[in-house]
Amino acid sequence: MSIEKGRAYFRSLGIEDRVIEFTVSSATVELAAQALGVEGARIAKTLSFKTPEGCMLILAAGDARIDNHKYKDKFHMKAKMLSAEEVLALVGHPVGGVCPFGIDECIPVYLDISLQRFTTVFPAVGSASSAIELDLDELYRFSHAREWIDVCKLPEESV
Repeated sequence: MSIEKGRAYFRSLGIEDRVIEFTVSSATVELAAQALGVEGARIAKTLSFKTPEGCMLILAAGDARIDNHKYKDKFHMKAKMLSAEEVLALVGHPVGGVCPFGIDECIPVYLDISLQRFTTVFPAVGSASSAIELDLDELYRFSHAREWIDVCKLPEESV
């Protein structure tokens, strides 16, 4: 079970007690925000993209959207998201619970600067009914992020 991978990862860090499990779904930004009682933008959603080597993960603020032009400038390829089946096979967590915790270390993880508006954010922990509150330094360290990147746009930038 994917939540167990996430829990085991945080257990190894001594902070498993910070993992939150809900009795309701938190599979979408809206549902997670509702379950936590926070604004949707503070949900650190994990987006999964195809790469020539397999996949990569980008964590972004809940209200951010991939900017295809910025993505192509950064990665020199078109943004193509994984299917639900590919996500489970390549990342090991189901859609709705995708996170950078307890995954294969060779999967590149990036953090979008859209998250930097917040002191703490809430990524999933491997299931569609889990989360953990992390500050940005913890998110960077625990996700083994390669770098902060700018590949998203916020709603006010979309107009």
